[in-house]
Amino acid sequence: MIYLDNAATSFPKPVEVYTEVLRCMENYAANPGRSSHDMAVEASSKIIETRQELSEFFNIPNLLNIIFTCNATEALNIGIKGILKPGDHVISSVIEHNSVLRPLNYLSEKGITFTLLPVDKNGYLDNNKLKKEIRKNTKAIIINHTSNVLGTIQDIGAIGKIAKEAGIIFMVDASQSAGVIPIDVVRENIDLLAFPGHKGLYGPQGTGGLYIGEDLNLDSFRQGGTGSESFSMKQPDFLPDRFESGTLNTPGIAGLCAGILFIKKVGVENIRKHESMLVEYLVKELCKLSYIKIYGGTDYKNRGSVLSLNIDNIDVSKVGELLNIRGIAVRTGFHCAPLIHEVIGTKTKGTVRISLGYFNKLDDIEKLLSALKDIHEKRGL
Repeated sequence: MIYLDNAATSFPKPVEVYTEVLRCMENYAANPGRSSHDMAVEASSKIIETRQELSEFFNIPNLLNIIFTCNATEALNIGIKGILKPGDHVISSVIEHNSVLRPLNYLSEKGITFTLLPVDKNGYLDNNKLKKEIRKNTKAIIINHTSNVLGTIQDIGAIGKIAKEAGIIFMVDASQSAGVIPIDVVRENIDLLAFPGHKGLYGPQGTGGLYIGEDLNLDSFRQGGTGSESFSMKQPDFLPDRFESGTLNTPGIAGLCAGILFIKKVGVENIRKHESMLVEYLVKELCKLSYIKIYGGTDYKNRGSVLSLNIDNIDVSKVGELLNIRGIAVRTGFHCAPLIHEVIGTKTKGTVRISLGYFNKLDDIEKLLSALKDIHEKRGL
């Protein structure tokens, strides 16, 4: 199988990830932070090591300001619902994932208001329009760093500067950028950073995290046992315990740590360079095919390794089915980001999404191109 669905979950993982998950399960999959025996101590040490690696990776000053979640969706929900109160106003955009749109819609029924900024046909925000939407009660700006439909990369540094100058919380959804594009929460004035562990960071599914800025006071997401202040019926008010009730996914976090160490060894810049080479080659070859429609433009100098396309007169689900038969895994449909499809003209059909990863090769692209040509020639048969 040629796997081209890395925007959903990266595959394969580095061998080091598999090895560490198995090592954890076999040797130290005890409850971290709850007991004093050797296995529990080793589990706790691995959790701390992973926090440290993440803090260095994103230039987070205090590793305790990182909480572990089961995915980016949970991280976004914790952040969005933790900072907003009735009467608050939020600025976001139409290119966001449902992991942002749905919590905002939910909170709108409880007294918050939000503005969704438009984007151009290639998916880019106009920061001047963003500035004009700031109100007296604007509490936060929530932005998708890299689009999971078009690959568009927003200038979070510029947006972070706008937010800081206005005294507004800046939250970044790094679901498609963490591990592939350098992120510095200090330089880019990020107050909340939500990231998955299972995509560009190469961790197992069921992992993710949220960075919470030092000055933020979020409502706790759930309450329960933390191993700290166990005599009290009140949830601890310090990080990370405030948000980490229950047993952490130690094998998953161990695998995430191995994934980050792999990225450090290879280099984020080298991963980005390889993925950019692949997607630029793919775009160049697709542009030769008149029956292929590419969305988001064909300049991939400032884009992620995600590409959406359609084949003339062939339904996207049919294309996905036929590619699967030919041993190629892609995603079809609306990709949980419904509003951007109104902008690019695909709200009735969706797109075929190709999302490349570090472990893909040029030969994978050649086989994809051959398959797309074959599907068109046979008119979807």
